[in-house]
Amino acid sequence: MLACTVTIKDSTTSPLLQPEPLDSYYMELALQQAALAPQAGEVPIGAVLVHNHEVIAAGHNYREISQDPTAHVEMVVIRKAAEQLRTWRLTDTTLYVTLEPCPMCAGAIVQSRIARLVFGAWDPKAGACGSIFDIPAERRLNHRVQVVGGLLEQESRELLQTFFRAKRGALSESTSPTKRAS
Repeated sequence: MLACTVTIKDSTTSPLLQPEPLDSYYMELALQQAALAPQAGEVPIGAVLVHNHEVIAAGHNYREISQDPTAHVEMVVIRKAAEQLRTWRLTDTTLYVTLEPCPMCAGAIVQSRIARLVFGAWDPKAGACGSIFDIPAERRLNHRVQVVGGLLEQESRELLQTFFRAKRGALSESTSPTKRAS
């Protein structure tokens, strides 16, 4: 039994959605991808994209590795999935990501026609799926995405907090004066 609060909204104005039975399983896979990121010097954000109950793309952020500002995990996974399916229309797919997508990624999710988005932690600074903006629900766009936010939120947030605590600790150690032996 999950001990978390899940916010569910359907930007297509249907009755409230219920999490699907395998959502937690796929989110765990996204968390596993996120856990790999710090070893590569990346922020621990992971994602998997699922089509017909099969993971067709998985990954983590690659911004630091590639020095590409667009190499957010959502963009990486969307590109991999489009290549795998041989179409840019990723209809009937679900994207699981450990952090609420930013405006760029939310736009790519809409443009690629992903049907469902399930994310872990809310992002009050850059979130574009309900926190600051709500791009998937924007009625003026030609496609809307069903969104489930906050699934395994605690685990997703803890990965990020641990990473940034360690990064701040390493930064303060490298800038603090060394103690002299008496």
